[in-house]
Amino acid sequence: MAARFRRLAETHRKQLTITIDGQSTTVLEGDSVLVAMMLSVGRVRQSDFGDGARAGFCLMGACQDCWVWCEDGDRLRACSTLVDDGMRLTTNEPEGLWPILT
Repeated sequence: MAARFRRLAETHRKQLTITIDGQSTTVLEGDSVLVAMMLSVGRVRQSDFGDGARAGFCLMGACQDCWVWCEDGDRLRACSTLVDDGMRLTTNEPEGLWPILT
């Protein structure tokens, strides 16, 4: 799916490079992970309950719809997490990490 979000302003911010599902992409300092993902891949993740793509819902960290993962298995909310240079994200839950049973 081609991304439908377009950056219209604030293009002067410092460029950062992150990786989403193994593909490098350029984002801007101060972007949230959600903005970076919507601009580059057009979705945040696949639905847990169907085959549809998810793009976040509440956009304020309350609804649990924008969880994504770092390649090391850490889970984060895309709408309330700012990108870091070199961040490596995946839109799919890493195998064998969830749920953690002790």
